[in-house]
Amino acid sequence: MTTTLKSLIAPHSGELPAIGAPGRDWLSYDALRKLADDVAASLNDMGIDADDRVAIVLPNGPEMATAFVTVAQAATTAPLNPAYREEEYSFYLEDLKAKALLVEDGYDGPALVAATKLGMMVLRLSVPEGAAAGAFTLSSDKTDRPSSRAPGAEDVALILHTSGTTSRPKIVPLLQSNIAASARHISTSLALTEADRCMNVMPLFHIHGLIAAVAASLSSGASIWCAPGFDALRFFGWMAEAKPTWYTAVPTMHQAILSRAGRNAEVIERTGLRFLRSSSASLPAQVMVQLRETFGAPVIEAYGMTEAAHQMACNPLPPRAQKPGSVGVEAGPKVRIAHETENRLIDGTGEVVISGPNVTPGYESNPEANDKNFFEVDGARWFRTGDQGAFDEEGYLHLTGRLKEIINRGGEKVSPLEVDGVLLDHPDVTQVVTFALPHPKLGEEVAAAVVLTEGSAATEKDIRAFAAERVADFKVPRKVVILDEIPKGATGKMQRIGMAEKLGLVEGAAG
Repeated sequence: MTTTLKSLIAPHSGELPAIGAPGRDWLSYDALRKLADDVAASLNDMGIDADDRVAIVLPNGPEMATAFVTVAQAATTAPLNPAYREEEYSFYLEDLKAKALLVEDGYDGPALVAATKLGMMVLRLSVPEGAAAGAFTLSSDKTDRPSSRAPGAEDVALILHTSGTTSRPKIVPLLQSNIAASARHISTSLALTEADRCMNVMPLFHIHGLIAAVAASLSSGASIWCAPGFDALRFFGWMAEAKPTWYTAVPTMHQAILSRAGRNAEVIERTGLRFLRSSSASLPAQVMVQLRETFGAPVIEAYGMTEAAHQMACNPLPPRAQKPGSVGVEAGPKVRIAHETENRLIDGTGEVVISGPNVTPGYESNPEANDKNFFEVDGARWFRTGDQGAFDEEGYLHLTGRLKEIINRGGEKVSPLEVDGVLLDHPDVTQVVTFALPHPKLGEEVAAAVVLTEGSAATEKDIRAFAAERVADFKVPRKVVILDEIPKGATGKMQRIGMAEKLGLVEGAAG
């Protein structure tokens, strides 16, 4: 069984294309395997092996994909957001105890400043003239004693921080075996074969792109065409060049793609996607239906998180149904419902918990978080996801929201996802995020930020009246903020927690 990244890419035919990019030749599986051997040799010569951590700060694209895949076969990778500032790099690099920082040759940005102050080794990535997509060489400013320990199944391959909005980010170590298991789970869910090609527009410092697009494709001998990031204006041009069979994105990206789909009907028809995938945030039912109608292909909504090396549940491919508003069926780990405060499994609505080979062994140096988030029942170790949900009679999971995001209005619990769904039925609303607004008497009040269709004259009063006809009074947003754009996190997700502060509503709420 494949239990490491190395074994994941070992069996595929050498001449198959593995990594592509705009205007570049394809990197074959043989070339990818040779690159991995060369990178391991370079790192070992510099004194870096399985026990060491290499922070990677690279722009999105084929080199970021291959840097992750190859460095993780020799050391522990820690991809970081290229948009961070120096203080953020200082925090993350120190917190990770990274031995080296990997950057592009010629880079002199804030990550380098932070690494230099910490006395870290700096690795430079160079792309030879005319090289195939993802090919590179490594050099270093200093070296350590040569080393050669290669990682095994129980070594850490990838370290990411949780995107905590209310507390210090937690370090999530993912083993080689966690990543291999998750890649296989996703490949199985999507029935990937060597004939498939993913067009990746997801950031590769995030679990979604790294595992769903890159690792899952490589586990099945498929290819990944790496865009330099997400750009709705260039998306269909890329699609025409890449000729993908699928792509994966977050809901806000899908919505931006839909806004330009009308004038690109010919590209859509010519491409003939086998399916589209959505994950990392709940896909509004209306958007799922619109995507299916626009692309003439099934829309596979999946449910993932960093601690699960991404995928936990997934809408199945046809002939089974893809249910709008559901994140699908168990897809890899066991998925159950637990009591929200007691360590036991229950029927009905409660906290979603998972157990399986893709689940992190636990947060690093954080026994308090591990005690709170893991428990054992009947010989299985369960991880609490922090999400509330329930299964329907056909085994499809429906989420009601993050437990921390459920709005508690004077004791009445309001699911922000439910209110989102209602407001998106308004003909003039294209995007919405419902969130809690602090209230002096009720504790929390319901509020929503919306983006209207171009040329719409809908008002806050109109939108509240629309909601009032469709939901109980306590669920109607008392405040509707109309925006040109909703603030999003680094990976394109809309973040409910902290939205009231971001929009400057907190002082007004207390008055």
